[in-house]
Amino acid sequence: MKKLLTFIILLAFLGLVGWQIYQRVSRSPSRNERGRREVPVAVEVTPVSITTVQDVGLFTGTLHPRSEFIVAPKVGGRLERLFVDIGDRVKRGQLIALLEDDEYLQQVDQAQAELEVAKAKIEETRSNLGIAEREFNRAKALREKKIASQSEFETTEAQFKAQSAMLRVARAQVSQKEAALKASQVRLSYTQIHASWEDGEEYRVVGERFVHEGTMLAPNASIVSILDIGTLTAVVHVIERDYSKIKAGQEAAATTDAYPGRRFFGKVVRIAPLLRETSRQARIEIEVPNLDQSLRPGMYVRIQIEFEKHPDAMVVPMPALIKRQDKDGVFIADTEKKIARFIPVTVGIANDHWVEVVEPPLNGLVVTLGQHLLSDGSPIILPDAGPGKSPPDKRGPDFPGKNGRSGPGRRP
Repeated sequence: MKKLLTFIILLAFLGLVGWQIYQRVSRSPSRNERGRREVPVAVEVTPVSITTVQDVGLFTGTLHPRSEFIVAPKVGGRLERLFVDIGDRVKRGQLIALLEDDEYLQQVDQAQAELEVAKAKIEETRSNLGIAEREFNRAKALREKKIASQSEFETTEAQFKAQSAMLRVARAQVSQKEAALKASQVRLSYTQIHASWEDGEEYRVVGERFVHEGTMLAPNASIVSILDIGTLTAVVHVIERDYSKIKAGQEAAATTDAYPGRRFFGKVVRIAPLLRETSRQARIEIEVPNLDQSLRPGMYVRIQIEFEKHPDAMVVPMPALIKRQDKDGVFIADTEKKIARFIPVTVGIANDHWVEVVEPPLNGLVVTLGQHLLSDGSPIILPDAGPGKSPPDKRGPDFPGKNGRSGPGRRP
């Protein structure tokens, strides 16, 4: 009995001790909360900046001449002279080649002789017509006096009408021979090959030479190509994501490996109304003035097209942007309380280094390193500037752009 009483008292004591331990544990903070409160996170910070940002599309393409055509003869023959070569300047209407013209000269002479024969035939026919007319008039007068018979009158009348018809035929033959002469003269002129165009600049350049002197050419055989390179056309292809952002008249900047560090500026002039089904890309053409003719057709170019520009934009470093509960935001460092506050934000233009914060307005320092270990209100350890270290630059990020004030970005 005494042992049972002792056992009951021991169980009651253990129960009381266990209850007291449970109460203490339930009132004390969790291990994670204790850790976060007791162990501040070392972070790096950067000030919020104000600058100009741009949404710029980056594309690659090829330069083409604004216009190009092939000079070719309309008639066949041996190429006797070629007056231009690759790279030569050519003036509008300039003679650039001669074909051997002996055959065509002979055709002109023959047509001229045939025309003279036709003209002589007219004179002969006109003379015969005069004789026939006089005979007809005499027969008509005699018939009226009942001296000539009806058959004699009809015979002279038929001869007169036949000579009249022959005169009309002779005149038609003269017209025909004149046309043949003009055609032979035109063919002769085709042996002199000129480079001619309607619009554009007065001078162009020879791009390629396809034949040499002495070559036997067929009609429409290529001799040289003529290029207009005073303005070049950069052709790029854009995907669906960027297609809707591109508008005719937008400014574009071109760079090429041939001239490192140099930029050439142009404008979007043509936008294809369709995207190719195989590539899901559309053709875009940008005209780039080339007054000093530094650029050449066929060069590989990189094109920047400015879609949007925001002056005085509020930006933070891209690493500062973080997600919490599916919301974009940044941690603002409270330098007095040494804690970090999570601020949800709406972002705008962004690139690999910087992101625009559209709202809300921010100021102070944003956490750029260590933010993945933070939650709202977490204690932080701020870096010391220390001797010889300069404070963060508050003038804003460096966005080197067309005017040296801003640079490329893209909406995420």
